[in-house]
Amino acid sequence: MAAEKILVVDDDTNICELLRLYLEKDGYSVVIANDGNTAVKKFEEENPDLMILDIMLPGLDGWQVCREVRKSSDKPIIMLTAKGETFDKVLGFELGADDYVVKPFDAKEILARIRAVLRRTAPAAQSEIKEVRYDKLVINLTNYELMVNGEKIDTPPKEMELIYHLASNPNRVFTRDQLLDEVWGFDYYGDSRTVDVHVKRLREKLEGVSDKWELKTVWSVGYKFATKD
Repeated sequence: MAAEKILVVDDDTNICELLRLYLEKDGYSVVIANDGNTAVKKFEEENPDLMILDIMLPGLDGWQVCREVRKSSDKPIIMLTAKGETFDKVLGFELGADDYVVKPFDAKEILARIRAVLRRTAPAAQSEIKEVRYDKLVINLTNYELMVNGEKIDTPPKEMELIYHLASNPNRVFTRDQLLDEVWGFDYYGDSRTVDVHVKRLREKLEGVSDKWELKTVWSVGYKFATKD
């Protein structure tokens, strides 16, 4: 059984109790917050393994909560909201969210997404270490660590998976749709601009680090991790 702790943040107590019921039945420990300020406080106190975060909250809204949490933690965040516009999704990903579920939702879908995110971020056995190395760059997907010039750079899980996927296939061009399928997975229903957002954030961390590799845009096609001899 799972033993991970989930922080559920929503001002709708019925949704919170529904999620608590499903999550506890699946073996998770559940903590609930009904407003943004309490969410930040409980995140700091409880150190959950994952947070389900509604956007429309009293006090701090979900964007502000996400922003505050990302100052000190890269634990996965699944945004939960009644809004389905692309703008909201892109903003959530820009702030460091890992996934996005629109209300009304199916509880089984959320459980599947939680399992997938936690499985990706769980420590692997030593024999299963996934790591690629380049000049001044180490991408370790086993521990979800990005090292630039010997320093660990805080990086949300989805950004880690994206850069690892690209760097594991140097000089191969991927379309945005391929990356959505191979990194986000078949259960992600989204917009290709999501990929652009994540690449932009990775470039902020990686641009100018080395002249031996580059996260490169292939115009009208997609992206590649380009290496030079």
